Amino acid sequence: MQENNNPFVFEISLSILDHLGRNLYRNFVTILGEAISNSWDADASNVWIYVDGDNFVIKDDGIGMDFGDFQGKFLRVGYSKRKNDNTLSAKGRPFIGRKGIGKLALLSCAEKVSIISKKENGEYIGGTINNSILDQVIKDDLKPDQYPLEPLDLKIFAKYIEGHNQGTVIHFENVRDGIKNSVDFLKKITALYFRFSLIDTSFNIYINDDLITLEDVKDLSDKTQYLWSLNNFSDPFIDENLSHIEQAHRKNFELPEGISGFVASVLTPKNLSILGTGERVSLDLFVNGRLRERDILKNTPTARIAESYLYGQVHYNALDKGEDKFTSSREGVVADDPEYQEFLSVIKGVVADIVNDWDKLRVKNREEGDPENERITPKERKSRELVGVVTKEYATKTKADNVNTWMDELADDAQFNVQSYTECFVSENLVRKYITAKNIPMTTVAQAQITEWKDREVENKRHANINIDIMRTGEDISYLGMDTLTFLADNTGTANSMRTDAKEYKPLRNAVMHTSLLTDAAKLRLTTVYENIKARIKSLINQP
Repeated sequence: MQENNNPFVFEISLSILDHLGRNLYRNFVTILGEAISNSWDADASNVWIYVDGDNFVIKDDGIGMDFGDFQGKFLRVGYSKRKNDNTLSAKGRPFIGRKGIGKLALLSCAEKVSIISKKENGEYIGGTINNSILDQVIKDDLKPDQYPLEPLDLKIFAKYIEGHNQGTVIHFENVRDGIKNSVDFLKKITALYFRFSLIDTSFNIYINDDLITLEDVKDLSDKTQYLWSLNNFSDPFIDENLSHIEQAHRKNFELPEGISGFVASVLTPKNLSILGTGERVSLDLFVNGRLRERDILKNTPTARIAESYLYGQVHYNALDKGEDKFTSSREGVVADDPEYQEFLSVIKGVVADIVNDWDKLRVKNREEGDPENERITPKERKSRELVGVVTKEYATKTKADNVNTWMDELADDAQFNVQSYTECFVSENLVRKYITAKNIPMTTVAQAQITEWKDREVENKRHANINIDIMRTGEDISYLGMDTLTFLADNTGTANSMRTDAKEYKPLRNAVMHTSLLTDAAKLRLTTVYENIKARIKSLINQP
């Protein structure tokens, strides 16, 4: 029997801080995001981030906290602003914070974290968390009331609070693992991942007193080549930074209601690297303006090379409604959530269409496309790529210049002729190799042709005043064309021999060798005849 009438109650060990997320935050972007999100939810107009070696400071001019707020809300792990179905701030902003455990990222990422805050016309309140001491307290399995925060050292805030009428200031001393990235890096990721600061003019972010603007990602936008909008999405980055993209290089996808955003591609995958840090810009998921999942393509793996050219933002605010769908670390979405899986299925389909579009645009622009796309054959693709490399040597920057138009007109014919020449070169030389290996003797007709072409060569070299050898070998067989070569190699007289096809092949082949533009009928005939010849050559050279 119970010995007294006192009810049983829960007792919480401070080790719960580690279990809930104190050690779950691996990414500095996530930690920075928690601080900026708190400022947003506090209706701040400005957030200032100061970097000083391994120390940094985050300050805002939000509503601030008094003693009751600091103890009852900020230090209360699990406190949610959204209780009683309250989802908007006093200014009408949708709350980003949800579980009330994101603060654990802030409170554990440095050796010491000091927080001060005040309401308008109020006094600063706050305290310091010494994580080396907190680690020992957790190890000793103490309860929260056995670990009071340390007193503040206001001197560390002196240069940050002049003229600060209200809001919160957090000082991080000796950030764990250090702030390894440069200020330029922080500016770029802030511009990329905290888009509401670029869209909402009532919310500004500064790093070392420099306002974060679209200029901080201009090097990325300048390297952007094609753009796909999702449900006619538009924002300053698209309207201003991507205004250089021609209409022919833009497309819109109509998706289920609630999904919006954009996908863009860069000139080369290296354009997505951020200042050599190992970080890459990717296609990311945003919910209520906050980055919720980086690189959502990793969840829809197709291993397509083209995906390494893509980046963008997909916005889906519905994921923030109802049951919480975000991981405890706040670095992603619960992977097996049904709604999230349905969303990923939609995105996977869109990306597949985008990759196909991208390939068509790249090939049309005479650039390397997607080698895994089977809409054109590998031979056609490689031929087009070679033509693209060559024609770029003649390209001009003036769009009205006839040269660019001429190259566009020649592209298809050039691809066909380059492919056909390669086929001619390989097939004819394989037959030569076969005749030599089999020691097939020259006929009288063949020897006469050899003599005729040798005499022509001598005369042509004399006329051009050339004294060097032109052909690498002077072997007689090098002077024979496919018609004579096939007679020597396949002189069976049967229906399967190459002799008949070689006769048709000769005038078509000669037109290609003379860089002529073939008719569609001639192209079709050359392709058909070549396939017949190729099949017979494969049969011959594979004989024992």
